[in-house]
Amino acid sequence: MTASAGSITYGQMAKCNDAKSITLENAGPANTSSDKFGYTSNDRGTATVAVWKSSNFTTTSITLGPNDNNASLNSTDHGRTGLPQRGGMGRHKITLFPQESFSRGDSIGDIRGLVKISNIGSNAVTVTCN
Repeated sequence: MTASAGSITYGQMAKCNDAKSITLENAGPANTSSDKFGYTSNDRGTATVAVWKSSNFTTTSITLGPNDNNASLNSTDHGRTGLPQRGGMGRHKITLFPQESFSRGDSIGDIRGLVKISNIGSNAVTVTCN
């Protein structure tokens, strides 16, 4: 499936052309595991897309993991690592905006021209071209 925008599942693609912004939202099921490590059959509700940009012919992956926590484990190791508490939960939704006069072409900030978003994860993603 190729669409100008909408909800895409694994293997599907959406396209945005000369968008003022692109919003990506995790549309997959929520994390429902009671397992102590959060393992589920739906990758803990995480959604992953590959973003290809015609402006510089580069591809960048983006993961939307509202149920993933990358916080350090100092609460379980009782501070033995010496690291302060940091990290936090992932994002459910992000919006990409173009950056005017952007000099590095390999950045996700350059969304001029055609942008293709392919779902490479296990959960659906809603793509909105603005």
